[in-house]
Amino acid sequence: MKQVTSALDEQTRDIIKSTVPVLQEHGNKITARFYQLMFKNHPELKNIFNQTNQRKGDQSHALANTVYAAAAHIDRLEDILPHVMPIAHKHRSLNIKPEHYPIVGKHLLLGMKDVLGEAATPEVIEAWEKAYNEIANVFISVEKGMYQKVEENTGGWVDFRNFKVTKKVVESDVITSFYLEPADGNPFPNHESGQYLTIKADIEGEPFTHLRQYTISCAPGEGFYRISVKREDATDNSPAGIVSNYLHEHVKEGSILPISAPSGDFVLDLEDTRPLVLLSGGVGLTPMMSMLETVIKEQPNREVFFIHAARNEKVHAMKERVQEIVKEHNQVTSFTVYSEAEETVQCDKTGYVDYEWLSSILPTNDAAFYFCGPEGFMDAINRNLIQYGVVASDSHFEFFGPAKELTA
Repeated sequence: MKQVTSALDEQTRDIIKSTVPVLQEHGNKITARFYQLMFKNHPELKNIFNQTNQRKGDQSHALANTVYAAAAHIDRLEDILPHVMPIAHKHRSLNIKPEHYPIVGKHLLLGMKDVLGEAATPEVIEAWEKAYNEIANVFISVEKGMYQKVEENTGGWVDFRNFKVTKKVVESDVITSFYLEPADGNPFPNHESGQYLTIKADIEGEPFTHLRQYTISCAPGEGFYRISVKREDATDNSPAGIVSNYLHEHVKEGSILPISAPSGDFVLDLEDTRPLVLLSGGVGLTPMMSMLETVIKEQPNREVFFIHAARNEKVHAMKERVQEIVKEHNQVTSFTVYSEAEETVQCDKTGYVDYEWLSSILPTNDAAFYFCGPEGFMDAINRNLIQYGVVASDSHFEFFGPAKELTA
């Protein structure tokens, strides 16, 4: 991580640190109010921000955590770089630019004033204005480097580029894969295993553009990008997924999809030669498939344990592909866990991935662990790995959507 030099004076830093308890208590209210005000004054930004995450409150919570982290580490802003990097990757994929930051800063301060009332003294607001500018400069600097890097890649591009759907494959009752190649026929850059694309969807009848991230589920160098999308049906707690249903129902072979260049820092470390443990739940399978298909090509002697949990066989995507890989590559061992398995359906475990079972199938905790899936699955895996004695630096994970804190 590079050194970040703060220009904030000691008095400003002291004021910011004094607001940490307030942010812990009121952070979610402040960020929720911030989004309300910003979208009221700049409705065009609804074309960038995921409105489903807004309604669920996930985006407000993620922003509150970032603001809190910045306040707590205001003396050493370089310490927030682990928080900055995933967000900066997301910003680059959404084409967030420096001119967006003053709009965010203005409305964040307005949100503070509205929620904190008299506690938001002129001194506090002035200090936070200075601090926000410092924090924004960190993001702008990091993102500038990302934009430059993607443009320097062979076939790289900034903004959105049209790709054609060359193949559409139903993988399970809820997951379908889309194979994408450049509509212009020109070169395009390889991704790193675990990265995602941002799809730009202009859907008839929708007032705003929808941007969604989907992990590339194939290895680099295949001549295409593949995304494997779960159709999000309506439930009692949430509406149907606008973009996932659009892709499943309306996008066909030959359709054109604008996408941004691959992004994300949840990527497979190919310099590590220790055993690799890939754990996925549901559609969290997608980055693991990319990593699996990559490691058998790039590290043919590296031991791999591929563990996938699904509700049942009907929603288990790419099962045949994994079985094919296991048959052809002795380095790979796979396990399947179904929470609702029928007696006639074969799987390695019925129920959930728990510590006792996980520790019984793995030979060592001195390995690289990557996991992805629904929030409950990730919390459980995180606790299992901690109990198994896996050190934090060997545990790698990514959330679909705004980042959250895993429970230990």
